[in-house]
Amino acid sequence: MTNEPHAQEASQGPLRRVVGALLGIVHTRLELLGIELSEEKDRLIAILFVGLGAMLFGTMALIAFTFLVAAAFWDTYRWQSLAILCGAYLLIAVICALVARHRLRTAPIMLQATLAELEKDRELFKH
Repeated sequence: MTNEPHAQEASQGPLRRVVGALLGIVHTRLELLGIELSEEKDRLIAILFVGLGAMLFGTMALIAFTFLVAAAFWDTYRWQSLAILCGAYLLIAVICALVARHRLRTAPIMLQATLAELEKDRELFKH
């Protein structure tokens, strides 16, 4: 009877080590995932603020430029100059939209390092 608890502990030893190792791997991968998500969030916030600043000042410059052209051609070609500016702005907007769509479609996979580590773990346990 005194040998039964010792036998159970001995048989659970390797199982505990395997479960402990698996939990350690999962814990490490979750830490890596958290770090990658944090880095991605910081990068996106920085890009967002820079992009918003560029849009704000670009819009202000376009408005000022439009008023400058309208004032310069007010007596002779006011409607034609404004129509040409509107067409140019529309063309630039379409080009920007197409570039943005292309970049979204060709963006790298998020969490690539985490996925690579999980793939290595899966290959390790297959063999």
